[in-house]
Amino acid sequence: MTATPTPAQLAARAEAREQVRADLRAKAVTAEEVTGAESLVRSLEEVGADTVFGIPGGAILPAYDPLMDSKRLRHVLVRHEQGGGHAASGYAHATGKVGVTMATSGPGATNLVTPLADAHMDSIPMVAITGQVAAGAIGTDAFQEADIVGITMPITKHSFLVTDPAEIPRTIAEAFHIASTGRPGPVLVDIAKSAMQMNTTFSWPQDLALPGYHPVTKPHAKQIREAAKLLATARRPVLYVGGGVVRAGASELLRKLVDLSGAPVVTTLMARGAVPDSHPQNLGMPGMHGTVPAVAALQKADLIFALGARFDDRVTGKLSSFAPRAAIIHADIDPAEIGKNRAVDVPIVGDLREVIGDLLPELAKEHEAVGRPDLEGWWRQVDGWRETYPLGFTETADGHLAPQHVIQRLGELAGPDAIYAGGVGQHQMWAAQFIRYEKPRTWINSGGLGTMGYSVPAAMGAKVGQPDAEVWAIDGDGCFQMTNQELATCTINDIPIKVAVINNSSLGMVRQWQTLFYNERYSNTDLHTGHGTARVPDFVKLAEAYGCEGIRVESPSEVDTAIKRAREIDDRPVVVDFTVSRDAMVWPMVAAGVSNDDIQYARGISPSWERED
Repeated sequence: MTATPTPAQLAARAEAREQVRADLRAKAVTAEEVTGAESLVRSLEEVGADTVFGIPGGAILPAYDPLMDSKRLRHVLVRHEQGGGHAASGYAHATGKVGVTMATSGPGATNLVTPLADAHMDSIPMVAITGQVAAGAIGTDAFQEADIVGITMPITKHSFLVTDPAEIPRTIAEAFHIASTGRPGPVLVDIAKSAMQMNTTFSWPQDLALPGYHPVTKPHAKQIREAAKLLATARRPVLYVGGGVVRAGASELLRKLVDLSGAPVVTTLMARGAVPDSHPQNLGMPGMHGTVPAVAALQKADLIFALGARFDDRVTGKLSSFAPRAAIIHADIDPAEIGKNRAVDVPIVGDLREVIGDLLPELAKEHEAVGRPDLEGWWRQVDGWRETYPLGFTETADGHLAPQHVIQRLGELAGPDAIYAGGVGQHQMWAAQFIRYEKPRTWINSGGLGTMGYSVPAAMGAKVGQPDAEVWAIDGDGCFQMTNQELATCTINDIPIKVAVINNSSLGMVRQWQTLFYNERYSNTDLHTGHGTARVPDFVKLAEAYGCEGIRVESPSEVDTAIKRAREIDDRPVVVDFTVSRDAMVWPMVAAGVSNDDIQYARGISPSWERED
């Protein structure tokens, strides 16, 4: 049951609404006669956008003419709409600002479905602007017509259809507000071509009218007090940190909570870097391919404090057996997530900056009243798991590189200030495991949807958003072949990303499952990109064809030299093709649908759990 808003919460909502009004008034400009297309470009400028990733086509073409004259908007011409969408996502990941992508109607718009679904799963603030056929032709199956609003409703926070040019400024203002407030997410704005061609009066809105959209940011004081009491008295607490902490910009406050509570902390795939890996209380990543200490701590905990996490299946394993003895505190900006998968003892709805900010003094009061909890026995058990089951890997038997070694050395040489964008599969898990993340927004990946082809365009977007950062795309040979055409975009637009292709000549994670669960029957997973076969394609030659530097690495002695060489090149993209063993597997592992108690440290090796106290 949702708690009645407190006076403080009501006051906070009123203050937030007034701040929105003040921001809009500050941006108010004199009304002027323009076309709908000019109004769109002007609206993007007024809302603070600085980059658009897109590709023109018939229905969106009117917008591209005034876009050419804009002094405040950079347009990056991508090679595929999916690349534009993932680039907008990578930009948003790296900067915290709203990413913008643009496409035409029909197939252009439907090519954005995957990036929109991806952003929706991972709570990425993004606005997608699509052209639509003329208003009079909507519903007639006109050339390149698709009901993109209907298609995307389940995978966006909101979808707009604009047929009146006078509504363009308000719609853009609302779209950016919705995308960036509450739980962030993608918003679609579909604009009829006729609306862009018509004349209108540009007038920036003085207020936003969004009935029913009032995200709760201020947590309920009673729930905060209850959480503080539980955290102050638990004997085996764990802080379960999700990507919501990064989205909220709450990492610094979280560090204070970690220090004050003394509790172990685990950071999910989407939260890597939210707490420095060097922090002594950080146990690493939980879940299917998490560390044994992180998985074990959650299973044995008597209290789990989830912050911006959603108890998804890749973390919980078999849900009925997840953390059976733990009380649950769940704090999230989205009330729909609380209690969705796991029953909650103390629900807290609010912005995590406010939640943690309010919790810190309450927890300090509890410590003064009852003393700090005695966690010595808990830490002794946790440290025992750390000592017995550290992350590691074995050398390969086939003479090819160990992919874990490649990624570990990349992280050590590029360092914690670099930004790493992962694809999906084995290389993604190894990048999450073997690179040490010290800062938020330095690890970018497709966590919820698991989108192959995400890495290269996301790295491109991150580099545009953070041009002074060193940006590495860590990709597999399968993922890389889905979106590598964006290397042309990078070369032409002076976006010098670096790509590490972890080339095992296979669909690696699929092959791992075939090894473990399908009797080593490797059906349709050989990609023929190396390993003594004809290289189809040859990634070095492909890189050179795109105007990039291409480097191949086949022996351990070449790894450091190649990474250092790639880091020295700043005038064009670099692709490093690392030929790695196809037999390497991601460990630890909890098989799908299996209890986390049955985690395997390596193939056929399961931890022997200590008896409960």
